Amino acid sequence: MKNISILLLSILFFSCQQKETKIDSVQTSDSIAAKDTVVVKQNKEDNKQIGDTIFMNFKNEKDLYIAEGTLDSIHSRIYVKFKNEDLGELNGKIIPAGGKGNIRFNQIISPDKSSDGPFGMDLNTNLEQKGNYILVIGHSQMADNPFYGKFTVQLENKKK
Repeated sequence: MKNISILLLSILFFSCQQKETKIDSVQTSDSIAAKDTVVVKQNKEDNKQIGDTIFMNFKNEKDLYIAEGTLDSIHSRIYVKFKNEDLGELNGKIIPAGGKGNIRFNQIISPDKSSDGPFGMDLNTNLEQKGNYILVIGHSQMADNPFYGKFTVQLENKKK
């Protein structure tokens, strides 16, 4: 019995010790420059979903906001936030990963807190105010089988 308790105590002692991490004290200027470029690429990544919100901050080469999102049982509505600097027409599209699904633009909320909707998987509306807009994406309450899964959102703002 004494041997088993000593064995258990030694296992506990060794498992509780933290491992040391080694840091190279000498870095070349090439490795520092490579790290700086990685940081720049991370800041200019695509728009991503954080919690239940997608912040549309970056446009791609075709002047489109594109982001991937996920609807699940915890986040049954996703809020897409973007800033409108030019008056014009907003064209939006939701593309579910499976091709089809019960998902749509439920609402668009303007900077003055007025709202419009519901829409379908495609959105065409005029933006008559400058400021921060919010798009609410979710499944249709009138249809069966709520959508859970990944989707892609594309937004294009055409100037007048």
